[in-house]
Amino acid sequence: MTSKTNKFFKSKTFTLVVMFAVIIAVFSVLSKGSYFSLTNLRTVLNTMVLYLLLAIGVGLIILLGEIDLSSGYIGTVCGALLAAMSATFGFPWYVAIFLALLLGVVFGLVNGLLINELKFPSFIATLGVGQFIARGLTLVISSGQTIQIYDETIIYLGNGRILNKTVPVAIFISLFAVVVYGIILAKTKFGRSIYMCGGNKDAARLAGLNPKRISYILFANNGFLGALAGSIFTGRLKAGDLTGTNSYTFTAITAAILGGISFGGGTGGMLGCFIGLLVIQSFTNGLVVLRVGTHWMTAATGALLIFALIFDYVNNRRSTRLKIGKSSRAVQ
Repeated sequence: MTSKTNKFFKSKTFTLVVMFAVIIAVFSVLSKGSYFSLTNLRTVLNTMVLYLLLAIGVGLIILLGEIDLSSGYIGTVCGALLAAMSATFGFPWYVAIFLALLLGVVFGLVNGLLINELKFPSFIATLGVGQFIARGLTLVISSGQTIQIYDETIIYLGNGRILNKTVPVAIFISLFAVVVYGIILAKTKFGRSIYMCGGNKDAARLAGLNPKRISYILFANNGFLGALAGSIFTGRLKAGDLTGTNSYTFTAITAAILGGISFGGGTGGMLGCFIGLLVIQSFTNGLVVLRVGTHWMTAATGALLIFALIFDYVNNRRSTRLKIGKSSRAVQ
């Protein structure tokens, strides 16, 4: 067995693959075969889309050693702006989408400003920006009403299908994003810089990196991905909704942590993030197929978050002990 193979079998990714296989097997038996089908798999992937875009953005922030609780709220306000620009003011679809994405980037930069310049803790800064500013602006833009949209291109963004109308466009967008950000993290200098800054910001500065600049980029990127998720949600719903993606953030964070992105920063990747979300959504979808109540599904998601945090804690303790053991042997 090669060292890479051995490393994979000891990784959290392998554990998640096993968890996914167990979930598939258990729910297939309990549902008498109705769970395991191509149609249901497509349903799971389609449900994952918005969570996955948010998980990518917040996952990168966590890699840096920070947290962002605002991306779901950003998605909602950007979706409301998209609907207002299209339906109320009659802007072309490309202008409306551009303005929605731009607003997301602006919100991300505001988060970066509060954290990097005013030294607010990221938890407090992003919660305030999301819960109060973004949420309040949603009400201002929409006047407290759902805004119906009729632009076919925006609706296609959320509901359109490609490849002989078998694969939703939104699934393609989210999977493309996973691949692109995965390559950035694994193969580029910028990706390595994120890991270095997340592992130790002081050491990264001494190595000539600029953690503050990277922070601004990642928070702006998270706002952009939140806005993209909100735009897709608006296209799906055919309306700018007042609550939109507000509640999606914690599931995205759960997926990132469950997928191996450490709360301490510096470790993890996009593949684990994707599989982590696949595990969560497969589990939730299994409960839906079995007609379990929504309150139990919420409780199950919370239990998975607790499990992810415990798993992350145990894994970090184990890694620390291994490093200490190797250092001790090297000294001897």
